[in-house]
Amino acid sequence: MMTLAYIAVGIYIIALVYITFYCLLQFHLLYYYKKKKQPFSQLGLRDNLPMVTIQLPIFNELYVAERLIDNIVQMDYPKDRLQIQVLDDSTDDTATLTKRKVAQYAARGYDIEWIHRSDRSGYKAGALKAAMPQVKGSFIAIFDADFLPHPDFLQKTIPHFEDPKVGVVQSRWEHINENYSLITRLQAMQLNVHFRVEQTGRAKGNCLLQFNGTAGVWRKETIDDAGGWEADTLTEDLDLSYRAQLKGWRIHYLEDLGSPAELPAEMNGLKSQQFRWMKGGAENARKLIPAVLRSTDLSLRQKIHAVGHLLASTIYLFIFLAGVFSVPLLLSLQQLGLNTKYFAIFLSSMASII
Repeated sequence: MMTLAYIAVGIYIIALVYITFYCLLQFHLLYYYKKKKQPFSQLGLRDNLPMVTIQLPIFNELYVAERLIDNIVQMDYPKDRLQIQVLDDSTDDTATLTKRKVAQYAARGYDIEWIHRSDRSGYKAGALKAAMPQVKGSFIAIFDADFLPHPDFLQKTIPHFEDPKVGVVQSRWEHINENYSLITRLQAMQLNVHFRVEQTGRAKGNCLLQFNGTAGVWRKETIDDAGGWEADTLTEDLDLSYRAQLKGWRIHYLEDLGSPAELPAEMNGLKSQQFRWMKGGAENARKLIPAVLRSTDLSLRQKIHAVGHLLASTIYLFIFLAGVFSVPLLLSLQQLGLNTKYFAIFLSSMASII
């Protein structure tokens, strides 16, 4: 019984220390966010505009796929400098709709093509990788099916690539249906913390950031230099983001540039999304943390934040452990004869930080 008591106390303390460490990292990002607030830098497009490719990865998005394509062709950018790739691996009627829509715009002079794969190997990462040989642009913008970027998106992102070290420009997500239900409001709150505080804090604190999978632009050279899209994790965007930054490329985050999108309005869609993010985060932690720790180009502070970022999905596990072992803890303290007064002070100190 004494052994079990020690185990219960040990697990609880480990969980609480981990949660505290995570919260301290978040407060550090909040510090950067508050202290180094800077105005939005609006850069102008140069006369010699670069060729840009827009990739639209789609899978069974029957109700929003056509809307996405209609939105993208309205992008305020010269037709002769813009290529659109509709990467539709759909297995339902979406493929028929998008193929017809692409043909309509191609007949009107748009450089737009429909690319369909029947095997879906590698899923989204596989679709993006398979389309790379047909990419004409020096820069690649990516939008998921539920996004509706503003027409001036490229005007506000492409100029930031004047810095040759910038490999990615990421915009902030906005929420079209935020007030639809309690589920969408809670999602919006969580995502706003990520995009307003975490991403901005990492950018201002010179920490490693992530491309969020959509509503951003890649330099094609960066993708190639980092090894291209890989499908060995569920969050290929986080994977490529870190591999690129470990190669010396920077991600430029634009907090003041919003890209409207729809949030999952049903529980099944939310569960699927969260599962993908949590599992993908864990897979990337296993894959990338050794490379982060071995890097000679990152400072200790950058490494700590990067490891904390990659392990973010584990915070829910430790919160669960702290909750489950809180009751056995009370019994264990009495069995071990520990001074509950001093232990309570310790726990209160930890809780105040959390």
